[in-house]
Amino acid sequence: MKRSAGIIFRSIVLLLVGITIGLYISDSNFNNHSLGFSLGGHDNKVSKALTLIKDNYVDSVNEDSLEGVAVNNMLQNLDPHSLYLQPQRARSITENLDGGFNGIGLEYQLLRDTLFITQVYPGGPAAKAGLISGDKVISVDNKKFSGTKLTVEGVNKVFRGDTDAEISLSVLAPGTPAIKVYSLKRGHVDLSSLDAAYMVAPEVGYIKISKFALTTDADFRAALDKLKKQGLKKLVLDIRGNGGGYLNAATALADEFLKKDKLIVYTKGIHEERRDYFATDSGEFKDGKLAVMIDEYSASASEILAGALQDLDRATIVGRRSFGKGLVQQQFPFGDGSAINLTVARYYTPSGRSIQKSYKGGVDNYHNEISERMRKGELFSAQSNLDDSIFKRPSPYHTLSGRKVFSGGGIMPDIFVPADTSQNTSLMQELDEQQLFTAYVIDKMQPTLNKFASAEDFVKQYNVSNDEFDKFLLYASNTIKEMDSHEVATSTPAIKTMLKAFAARFKWGDNAYFEALNSDDVTLKKAVEAIN
Repeated sequence: MKRSAGIIFRSIVLLLVGITIGLYISDSNFNNHSLGFSLGGHDNKVSKALTLIKDNYVDSVNEDSLEGVAVNNMLQNLDPHSLYLQPQRARSITENLDGGFNGIGLEYQLLRDTLFITQVYPGGPAAKAGLISGDKVISVDNKKFSGTKLTVEGVNKVFRGDTDAEISLSVLAPGTPAIKVYSLKRGHVDLSSLDAAYMVAPEVGYIKISKFALTTDADFRAALDKLKKQGLKKLVLDIRGNGGGYLNAATALADEFLKKDKLIVYTKGIHEERRDYFATDSGEFKDGKLAVMIDEYSASASEILAGALQDLDRATIVGRRSFGKGLVQQQFPFGDGSAINLTVARYYTPSGRSIQKSYKGGVDNYHNEISERMRKGELFSAQSNLDDSIFKRPSPYHTLSGRKVFSGGGIMPDIFVPADTSQNTSLMQELDEQQLFTAYVIDKMQPTLNKFASAEDFVKQYNVSNDEFDKFLLYASNTIKEMDSHEVATSTPAIKTMLKAFAARFKWGDNAYFEALNSDDVTLKKAVEAIN
């Protein structure tokens, strides 16, 4: 797990909380609801109950916390995606989707009560000052920092702050005994929604998008232009693990692939009239062959894109059934920075289908539905998906060419690829949660990385040997005291791949990480085959 100074990191593995956030309206054409409202006067039951508790309860209570719980419980009785956001979470969501934050632009790992820099964001204050991966921060503003019982919250308080506020870091660079002092000013740090872009095969480009933010379309166009210069004629778009974002970001990206006047999606609700979103004539990739990779964590805006391209027969969808979220939220802020995420509309794909899965069983069952898919074998068998009752119903929905498509439970891919069981062991989860891949790279692999002149050389030439694998397990055993021998055997290929990928990321960034990670990716191979 990575930590980011000024904002908690962009996770490689999607967390369900990201899907809970869902799909945001970021569009002035929707009804202009009033913001900054209160819960109401004392003539309603919620306010009366809160006042009674505050004035009469036997013990003291935290009024803000109590209000938040009351509001959230009320919202969660509506649907799983209407919820109350604490101020920090509301701010973090906005920063993440607006494409940046105020800070110094670092990702880091806390190891032995010391902060090690693991990534430096291009163009941010830290990058401009000359900080690099592997640097460890000894003191901040002439005060001891390392060895002070560091926490993520404490670190973010130090590195976050007003734009142009100065901060001084005393840093020990890898392999040198001398401490160097860096003076820098906090500033705006750009967050790209694009994780990787590279040529995966002759004429075939690969682009991975992690969220649908304000910058997504611009990020995509820049990456596409770069790859076209390298010979791109066909494209694999990877939106696995992409939990959504802004509605208009999804429609803008769909527009890149569609001919003028094609319907992308439409939205409607009891307080929102139907609104249609059509493609314009401005797309940059309207004709080339296209495959889109999805999985069970592709949700919301990702499903808008995949649904449109499937319904219009524009792309081959490869992977596993998507999450199944067809609701649109709007954020209503309170004066203290907290906010309500309220579902205001449903969206429908061009064929008219809603892919929202049922939430009649309650919030817990809704979020455990993916685990239930795994239990029933749906992540490992295409037939198990079709055995689900929602897909046994006659479907009135078809693509332009007449292929049958389904509603009520996500986007079913055109080409099914089962999940890799070696990635799903409890050992793999614990290695990731304990951040042991990056920790091992920091402690043991930097001399190896320095032997390679480029990321390309490293990805092509380096493989984790059995000896290196054994050393990693021994290193990890200092943290994970008991390892199941069967899980070790099952997960050996995945562990080797992840160790190589994290090493590549530490030295060369996200692009190198995904090149290493995707080298044995079956879904990607199927996607390339589909468009070739």
